[in-house]
Amino acid sequence: MMRDAGMKRSIAEVVNEYGPFPGVDSVGGVTYDGEHLWFASGDRLHAIDPASGRTLRSLEVAAHAGTAFDGEHFFQIAEDRIHKIDPATGAVLATIPAPGGGGDSGLAWAEGTLWVGQYRERKIHQVDPANGAILRTIESNRFVTGVSWVDGELWHATWEGDQSELRHIDPATGDVLESLELPPEIGVSGLDSDGDDRFFCGGGNSGKVRAVRRPRRAAEAG
Repeated sequence: MMRDAGMKRSIAEVVNEYGPFPGVDSVGGVTYDGEHLWFASGDRLHAIDPASGRTLRSLEVAAHAGTAFDGEHFFQIAEDRIHKIDPATGAVLATIPAPGGGGDSGLAWAEGTLWVGQYRERKIHQVDPANGAILRTIESNRFVTGVSWVDGELWHATWEGDQSELRHIDPATGDVLESLELPPEIGVSGLDSDGDDRFFCGGGNSGKVRAVRRPRRAAEAG
């Protein structure tokens, strides 16, 4: 069972806001492809320049929740399925069942597998991208609205009522190691990192994406 009594708590520093965007009512999953920030808006995936916030292109695909990038393809939750998508054309190349059967939220790629948040069940599943088989399950004690791996750290977003946090958890035990608390008016509906000093957070029905400063580690600070 997840424990959080000894976790480090701090206030999240929002360093940038993108949007709202024309024709976008809600932002779900977010992912970073090494150059562009992508977000899901229900029926499209949009690419924006994280420096300027300018929308660069869109793919017309079902994009209801979490989004991930494996270095070559996108993976996108579409209701009760996960689609593997060609980023050049938007073509769906393969489909696997989502572990939550439609109650899925965040999505991340790490260790050659997908990590899928199951929203109200408060779980994160490691999933085989070839067939959707669940390889392991991590229990949370909060709703899971986004999942991200960065530098060997597993983070998930949570949003319950008017409270949102980014949580660094131990993938072996599920214990919460660290929490970044967002202001009460900010919800988080998707999570990824640029691999450096920022997390990108989907903003739900605000229609925005926000960048939050990622904590520096002692080695990085030195």
